[in-house]
Amino acid sequence: MLLQRFFVDHLQQHRSLSPCTISAYRDTFKLLLHFAEMHLGRTPVNLALADLDAGLLLAFFDYLERDRHNATRSRNARLAALRPFLKSAVHYDLNALPVIEQALAVPMKRFERPMLGFLSREEIDAVLDALEPSGWTGRRHRTLLTMHYNTGARVSELVAIRIKDAILDHSPCVHLHAKGREDRSVPRCEFARLNWPTSLI
Repeated sequence: MLLQRFFVDHLQQHRSLSPCTISAYRDTFKLLLHFAEMHLGRTPVNLALADLDAGLLLAFFDYLERDRHNATRSRNARLAALRPFLKSAVHYDLNALPVIEQALAVPMKRFERPMLGFLSREEIDAVLDALEPSGWTGRRHRTLLTMHYNTGARVSELVAIRIKDAILDHSPCVHLHAKGREDRSVPRCEFARLNWPTSLI
């Protein structure tokens, strides 16, 4: 019942999160409930809010990293999905407040952020020159790699582009649809010179 309220009332109605974000939250709870059943020997319907204590959560995160080989970033994303549920659910079970406060105190895990490199113009030109020079496939690959390099778009943003998103008039740009509904327009002076395959997008 608490999970149903969380997903229907809190995530969809109150916060109006995107379907992709809600799916990520759903996957977190599927993993947690499966782990709790193994760890505590209780089915999800017999699990109480007070069972989600700091010890269970820490054991769950260890399981993600050790057994499922999740990176620290993924571990932190799972914690970020659990926190709003605990904050909203405690209003329906005040007896669980001390346990939930301890669970909410579980910190994000620090990790080293690698230095991101980049390809020089000469290096990306070499990559593009190595592609098949003609044919639909070669033009498609060249278009995608050129856009990826010039716009810095995520792969998911590239594959979501539709023909209407590419503006090729006097002010060329492309409309990118990012996760979390963070859409943006990226100007690109070279779009008009690309040989666009009509069925690319």
